[in-house]
Amino acid sequence: MDSDDRDRDDVVRFWQGLGLPGIIDVHTHFMPERVLSKVWAYFDSAGPLTGLEWPITYRRDEDARLELLRSFGVLRFTSMLYPHKAGMAAWLNGWAAGFAARVPDCLHTATFFPEAGAETYVREAVEAGARVFKSHLQVGGYDPNDPLLEPVWGLLAEAGIPVVTHCGSGPAPGAYTGPEPIGRLLARHPRLKLVVAHMGMPEYAEFLTLAEAYPGVRLDTTMAFTDFTEGFTPFPAGETERLADLGNRILLGTDFPNIPYPYVHQLHALERLGLGDAWLRAVCYGNASELFG
Repeated sequence: MDSDDRDRDDVVRFWQGLGLPGIIDVHTHFMPERVLSKVWAYFDSAGPLTGLEWPITYRRDEDARLELLRSFGVLRFTSMLYPHKAGMAAWLNGWAAGFAARVPDCLHTATFFPEAGAETYVREAVEAGARVFKSHLQVGGYDPNDPLLEPVWGLLAEAGIPVVTHCGSGPAPGAYTGPEPIGRLLARHPRLKLVVAHMGMPEYAEFLTLAEAYPGVRLDTTMAFTDFTEGFTPFPAGETERLADLGNRILLGTDFPNIPYPYVHQLHALERLGLGDAWLRAVCYGNASELFG
C-alpha cells in the first residue's frame, strides 16, 4: 500500500467513525499552475517565515490532487487564491471561475486587492456565482480598512458571502495583521461573514473574542493544533473551553496541498482536543454545510 492509499484509508476511517457522509474543507489551494509553482518554490526555500523546513506533502499535478481529495471523502472544498500586488485579482478570479465550472465540487472562490476597480470585479464575481472570497492581509500587505476596499466589504456583507481572511500574525507578522485592523473593519460591517484563517494564530484568544462579539465571525482550523504548528505557535491550553462554546462557528480547513504532514494529521489534531464527537461532526461537516447551503 502506497502513502496515498494509507492517507485515504485513514481519512475515510475518521469521518466514517463519526457517522458523517464525508467532510468539507474550506481552506484548500488551487490556483494557476505558474502561481502555485511560485508558492511551492517559496516554501522550498528553507522555511522563510518559520525558520523550519516545509516539505509539500501533496506535490501533485492538478488532476492528481483533485482525485486524492475526492478519495479522502472531501465533498466540498475551495480554490483559495490571492494577489500580492495590484492588477492580479481580476485575472485570478477569471481563472477561479473557470476552475469552478469544470470542478463542480469546488466552491467557486474569488479574491480582491485594494485598487481602483475592485468593487467592479468583485461584483462581477458575485454575479457569476462566487460562494467564498479569500483575503490575505499578510501576503497582500494591505490594510483591510483601506478606503478602496470599503465598497467591497459592504457588497460582501450585503450578499452574505463568506470571506476567508488570513489576518493573524502567524507565521510572521505583517504590517496590517492582528486583531486590531479586523476589529475596526467589523465595527463598521458587523454583519460580515468573516472566516479567520488558521484560528487567527498566534492571536488565538483575541480572535476568539471577536467571534464571541460578532455572530458572523467564524474561524477555520487550518494547520492549528498540529504538531508542526504547536512547535512554534502553540494554542493556549486555557482557551480550549472557548473552542467548545464556539463549536458551531469553527470550520475545518487544512491548507491542502501545501502542508508538511499527512492530511489526516489535521483531523487527529482536532480529535485530540477532546471536545467530543458532536463537536467534530460540526467542525468537519455540519458548520460548513450550513454556511454554504
